[in-house]
Amino acid sequence: METATATIDTTRCPLCGEENRCAMETARETGQPQPPCWCMAADFGKAPFGALPPASRGKACMCARCAAGIAAAEPRQD
Repeated sequence: METATATIDTTRCPLCGEENRCAMETARETGQPQPPCWCMAADFGKAPFGALPPASRGKACMCARCAAGIAAAEPRQD
């Protein structure tokens, strides 16, 4: 049986794919100190942790919108 290794983009929310704007990840990638991350003061009480893909748990931050439990808008069909 083959095992596929997915590459996790740590700059993107694993739920919606938008940029997560994680200051800690930016500091890790650039080596430049960053101000405290938005997540340090965020309320994750409505975050849909159960919806996180198992492979990304503990590896990529969700974005502020997903952390607040706000669903992403459906893409417009023109």
